Amino acid sequence: MPRDYKKEYRDFHGKPEQIKKRAQRNKARKDKGLKNGDGKEVDHKKPLSKGGGNSKSNLRVTTRHANRKKAGG
Repeated sequence: MPRDYKKEYRDFHGKPEQIKKRAQRNKARKDKGLKNGDGKEVDHKKPLSKGGGNSKSNLRVTTRHANRKKAGG
């Protein structure tokens, strides 16, 4: 069964809380000077979902692989 991206956006990604968190992640990328497609990500030492913020002391640049591995495990 194919993925219903419109439903997924409507039910999750389009909610105000998720839009706010996405804006925070995008701001962190901009603050660290990262460009789209560069293979790097901003890692929040204390995740936004657990009350972390975008302060410089909570951010670090890491590879996409390392950051995604951390989130999954």
